[in-house]
Amino acid sequence: MKIGLIAISGVIIENEKLMTQMGLTLPGFVERGKVIASLPSLGLLTLAGLTPKAFELKYLEVPDVNALKELPGEFDLVAISSFSAKIKEAYKLADWYRKAGMTVVMGGLHVTVKPVEASQHADSIVIGEGEPIWPQLLNDFKNKQLKPFYNAQQSHFTLADAPMPRFDLLDIEQYNRLTVQTQRGCPFHCEFCAASRLLSPSYKIKPVDKVIEEIHAIKDIWSRPFIEFADDNSFVNKKHSKKLLKALAKENIRWFTESDISVAEDDEMLSLMKDSGCAQVLIGLESTTLSGLTGLEINADWKAKQLDSYMAAIDNIQNHGITVNGCFVLGLDGTGPESFEHVFKFVRDSGLYEVQVTVQTAFPGTGLYERLRQDGRILKEEAWELCTLFDVNFQPQQMSVAEFENGFAKLVQKLYSEEVTRERRARYHKKQIEIRKNRHQQKAPQK
Repeated sequence: MKIGLIAISGVIIENEKLMTQMGLTLPGFVERGKVIASLPSLGLLTLAGLTPKAFELKYLEVPDVNALKELPGEFDLVAISSFSAKIKEAYKLADWYRKAGMTVVMGGLHVTVKPVEASQHADSIVIGEGEPIWPQLLNDFKNKQLKPFYNAQQSHFTLADAPMPRFDLLDIEQYNRLTVQTQRGCPFHCEFCAASRLLSPSYKIKPVDKVIEEIHAIKDIWSRPFIEFADDNSFVNKKHSKKLLKALAKENIRWFTESDISVAEDDEMLSLMKDSGCAQVLIGLESTTLSGLTGLEINADWKAKQLDSYMAAIDNIQNHGITVNGCFVLGLDGTGPESFEHVFKFVRDSGLYEVQVTVQTAFPGTGLYERLRQDGRILKEEAWELCTLFDVNFQPQQMSVAEFENGFAKLVQKLYSEEVTRERRARYHKKQIEIRKNRHQQKAPQK
């Protein structure tokens, strides 16, 4: 039997005016989005690692379903995964496969929170994590007993039982980085977060030896890879993280990850990160004001409590030779037109090496979507194609939609201009030269 693993990938922004007339095609603006879109589907590769050898596997990425002239392959079973912004394309492809007589299974974050919607386009739906479900699903399919729904949300799967992803299915020449997951979930509960905590609300870590085995599997096809750790929030478990970093230091790789601002408080951690090949860490700063941060983290308002440490934290991380990509969300409640200039000024004053700005996006399944829906502030119900992080599908609290879009576009034009980008990076490199010079002087023997 032949299984097709189909990832619906690619970057999209629906608002053509934002993309073309307002300058959002500037180099740098969609750079991070392109990186994310070019990453292979770790979820599908992981399912491949659980698939018995009796099945023939093919992994495919489809960046534009609407451009297809024919189905990308013929299979006995098709497993399709996508994200909210392209889920309607995924449904279109699923319908096409089913019309051709092929069995379709769908899963992932969007499908998990919208299983009934997805079931209109698939023969079977996987809700939650795929690992505890996939072997049974394949067995049922083989015996012609496939169920319409498989729900893993009550399972007790741990990452100690995680299979080896089938990186060997990839054409490595198509990628500039590959993903490895070291943990899943996050102890924080941010209202807008649509990450893996929607699949499994419990926080879990992968044993260090399993992470290193995956690194070795990647190195079998790519001698000195660039790795992106596909974690919601790396370094939450400090003991586990330091053990992992010490092991990574022996692997001669470069890597990127996402973390919260508290990583700056641990100099030992930062030194280990640098020594193990960390090139950059993305940190969700979200806002530069207390009014913007208040209420974002639901459990203990943790985000708001970190604001006063932002400047010193960025400085400390970058002083260790690790660049910081500061991520800001525009359009948060409690912020108005002044927020655009506040973010621009903060970026310049803080010395951030890189910056990512996005539009507040109400993803399905999040507390944010439900709150805005109840308040009548969602502009177009179930317009998942607008969940791009750059399209506006809600009524801002203190601005009109037009005012928000114009302010966002002008901020992007300034932030990602050649002059400002060059200034940011030159400042970082100048600081690194000064740090190395001071260290050299301190080590020099006294006469």
